[in-house]
Amino acid sequence: MSLYETVFIARQDLTVEDVDALTNKFTKIIADANGKVKKEYWGLRNLAYKVKKNTRGHYILLKIESEYPTVAELKRVMGYNEDVIRSAIYSVESFVDESPMFVSINAKDFKAGKVSSKKEPSKLDLVIDQFQFDA
Repeated sequence: MSLYETVFIARQDLTVEDVDALTNKFTKIIADANGKVKKEYWGLRNLAYKVKKNTRGHYILLKIESEYPTVAELKRVMGYNEDVIRSAIYSVESFVDESPMFVSINAKDFKAGKVSSKKEPSKLDLVIDQFQFDA
């Protein structure tokens, strides 16, 4: 079985229950074809520009272990769903245990006011600090 990661953005006006139901609908497509899925909810975030009249969106990452025809079906279903404003599917060599943007597994478990205080910079912060941007 091949490994894939898909990130999709759901509309801003969906409730957390709707976001979880949408995510479960997509994971069911993979599970019905004997695939495996891990979910990560990244939170309600601002978009860089308006997409389909939305300025914010619920970001969700799905880590998929399945065959390509199943992933192609998922891509087709996402394309027809009006609640998904953007999506991207990538083939990967291996999964990262937990992405730096990880907030919670489900949208209903997300606490909006909770901000983690990091004492040590993450690996991503150290890599970004090495680059110098000229304005």
